[in-house]
Amino acid sequence: MLNDKLKDFNIILASASPRRHAFFKTLQLDFEIKLKPVEEVYPEHLKAEEITDYLAKLKAEPFTNTLQNKDILITSDTIVWLNGKAIGKPKDEADAFSMIKSLSDTAHQVVTSICFTQKDRQKIVNTTTNVTFKALTDDEIWYYINTYKPLDKAGAYGIQEWIGAIGITSIEGSYNNVVGLPTHLLYKTLNNIAKGQ
Repeated sequence: MLNDKLKDFNIILASASPRRHAFFKTLQLDFEIKLKPVEEVYPEHLKAEEITDYLAKLKAEPFTNTLQNKDILITSDTIVWLNGKAIGKPKDEADAFSMIKSLSDTAHQVVTSICFTQKDRQKIVNTTTNVTFKALTDDEIWYYINTYKPLDKAGAYGIQEWIGAIGITSIEGSYNNVVGLPTHLLYKTLNNIAKGQ
């Protein structure tokens, strides 16, 4: 459906995330994957969606001089936001443990920004989902880390995995955002681009 509207465009996804790749396939989009390394550093004064907006835009910069008229480059960034601080991906298993321990028995936010870059314009959208965990035991946390190896995930957990099934007591907002991409925003924005909006 959306793919027909975008048939004159070339969609480029600049992400190595298998979860994001899967979402694009779920939406039945024709796309190609292109990767260029970016050092994901942001100014310390930025908060929540300011961080993800900044990083999603930063990830687009290496491509901007090479985009053609019908290209739509899509870059994205997700963080876990807890008590006024951003939590990224863990450095190792011990870091993953301390991250999940800090999320136990409390609520946090998952913030994602998507940046749509074309030759002559750029648009950034974002959304926030509230997620609450039960009190997790140390054994549950270590079992999850040792079994699922969540070192590639912001906040050291995947909601779609075992830890989400046993630990999450409530979610307010987009579930897919917590998995890795707010697909409703991707769909809406691409529809608008197809209409020339």
